[in-house]
Amino acid sequence: MKKYKIGYTAGVYDMFHIGHLNVIRNAKDSCEFLIVGVSTDEVVKKNKNKKPIIPFNERIAIVEAIRYVDKAIPQERYDIEGKIKTVKENNIDVMFVGSDWQGTEKWNKIEEELSKIGCEVVYLPHTEGISSTALRERLKK
Repeated sequence: MKKYKIGYTAGVYDMFHIGHLNVIRNAKDSCEFLIVGVSTDEVVKKNKNKKPIIPFNERIAIVEAIRYVDKAIPQERYDIEGKIKTVKENNIDVMFVGSDWQGTEKWNKIEEELSKIGCEVVYLPHTEGISSTALRERLKK
């Protein structure tokens, strides 16, 4: 895989699990400097209609402490404009996303828009069988 200069990936990172770590580790393996966006509580509530179990300030502290992460920043928007703004402000040349999003209408459009500003999208393997949603379901049992 091509080695990029500045990479970016983002997530909620609520109830941090091995799938989160796998994406972050794989992203870092593919770039010199990795920036990780952590969704704010407000953006999660607005876009996913749920409140994270772990508050934002704790989630970003966890992500910052991971040795593969060079810088953690708040992700305050999920839309294309927010992604373009983040890419431009941080000189990002690659955005890493889980392979479960590959080929979706949303990410095809994001790929198209980011390519116009010189940022590639690379899909990393999704860890099957684990998600924060699945963990929430286990807690209910």
